[in-house]
Amino acid sequence: MTRQVFTDAIIAAMPPEGGYGLIPDGVIAIEKGRIAHLGPDLPAPYEGWPRDSLGGRLVTPALIDCHTHLIHGGDRAREFEMRLEGASYEEIARAGGGIISTVAATRGADEPELIAAALLRLDALLSEGVAVVEVKSGYGLDLETELRMLRAARALEQYRPVRVRTSFLGAHAVPADYAGRADAYLDEVCLPALRAAAAEGLVDAVDGFCEGIAFSPAQIARVFDAARDLGLPVKLHAEQLSHLGGTALAARYGALSADHVEYATDADAAALAGSDMVAVLLPGAFYTLHETQVPPVAAFRIHGVPMALATDCNPGSSPLSSLLLAMNMGCTLFRLTPQEALAGVTCHAARALGLADCGRLAPGLRADLAVWDVKSPGELAYRIGFNPLHRRIFGGQG
Repeated sequence: MTRQVFTDAIIAAMPPEGGYGLIPDGVIAIEKGRIAHLGPDLPAPYEGWPRDSLGGRLVTPALIDCHTHLIHGGDRAREFEMRLEGASYEEIARAGGGIISTVAATRGADEPELIAAALLRLDALLSEGVAVVEVKSGYGLDLETELRMLRAARALEQYRPVRVRTSFLGAHAVPADYAGRADAYLDEVCLPALRAAAAEGLVDAVDGFCEGIAFSPAQIARVFDAARDLGLPVKLHAEQLSHLGGTALAARYGALSADHVEYATDADAAALAGSDMVAVLLPGAFYTLHETQVPPVAAFRIHGVPMALATDCNPGSSPLSSLLLAMNMGCTLFRLTPQEALAGVTCHAARALGLADCGRLAPGLRADLAVWDVKSPGELAYRIGFNPLHRRIFGGQG
């Protein structure tokens, strides 16, 4: 069906200028997978189109998870136990656990195995109204596995009605065989893998982990320079465990986003605002790692930095596959408002991925909608462990 009119809807359009953009009794006309009209009334040209009453339910843009590590092998349940026994994230990583343990499991998995495991996690997200998912590499740390991860991520669109944006994260950790030789790893593995992945059309953006247990700002700058040469946008895991200057570096490169940012400063917030970047908040990792340093939300507000929210779904520091729970965590742990949380998984999440055709509801944009069995948008962040999704519409279908 190429034409459809949805009536009797409470519409939260989520305009980028702020607010819910509520239309209390609205209609949405869809043609060929795009929004043709939305508003309180139905103009004459759409009167004869097939109609579907939504029964007074809330309609929002379909949700966007803008930071995930869905593709990986194995799990790290034992490390969960270790953290509860007192070990820190850094201690686990330096003992050969953390990212490195997932690398071994991922290298041992073939592409069908990676896809099958990721689909279980993806289905959990789709069941909560998600239509766009960002997926990173970074658990291969060799050319072959990094490419296999990205191919698996691209393949998800063949199995489910979803849009996938890929990020090359070869600068995620230094593999054991390059311990103490991070620059050699960049020269011999990471940068060649990036160029090969870009040549194969597998990369939408380039990411890195700027932290004491990973890569320095100078090393990340080398990765960003390579990305720039390839014409690819960049983003960065920055200021998660300490303040190394990654956020300022990302701002200098005009990155799409800086993610985690618990240790970001007021100056960092100003730099993000000056570079038109998004701060991606990841409360799942904050929660799992028992962190106490919260992101500078007040500074982001003062400087007008858009804040996105994401699950950071990964096997170690954030085994979270519920974006609705991430919204609640963003409000409860970081003191976001429910409106900020919803913007964080719609319009600002789209911006963090460089997407302009989704994340809000307006004529001309993709008809990616989530229909909820609630009357108020604040209820989406308010409830814990409750999924009120009534219907997910992807490209006008569903």
